[in-house]
Amino acid sequence: MTLTALIASYGYYALFVGTFLEGETVLIAAGFAAHRGLLNLSWVIAIAFIASTLGDQLAFLLGRRHGERLMQRFPILRRKAPIVQAMLDRYHVPLILGVRFLYGMRIAGPFVIGMSNIPFLVFASLNMAGALIWALVVASAGYYFGMALEMWFSDLQQFEETVLVIILVVGAGIWIWRRMRRSK
Repeated sequence: MTLTALIASYGYYALFVGTFLEGETVLIAAGFAAHRGLLNLSWVIAIAFIASTLGDQLAFLLGRRHGERLMQRFPILRRKAPIVQAMLDRYHVPLILGVRFLYGMRIAGPFVIGMSNIPFLVFASLNMAGALIWALVVASAGYYFGMALEMWFSDLQQFEETVLVIILVVGAGIWIWRRMRRSK
């Protein structure tokens, strides 16, 4: 089975899981796949919106309910908590709207915000607005990336699988590089 066939069959499921967790790379690849006709851009945006909203709501609720215990278990959360708290104290609305745009803060941000006194409904409404903006911007970036490539290569279909692999490999490489840098 080719990569394009896999994306056509399982792309929406992979998109849901990827954007539930973090998923910029997955969403850019899905936007590109939508440009290539493998996925529908409206569905890509809708699924990314729903999954990222649910992922951040879950992190918020885990922070609210089990914050201190989970911070003891996961030192990365403890290291990021002061950064998120300082940003939350000064800019709580922009932080909640934009936390998913801050690389490495997608899970820690909502988790720490859940430990604060921000009301659930305030977080939920700002989280949904931020998720919609994020889904629109990132999916569109992948879609327009495909348009730009099509202007350069008249027969982009010949390279679409290669481009999808490059997007995913670059995203994975950045993730690995940041992990290795953080562990030093």
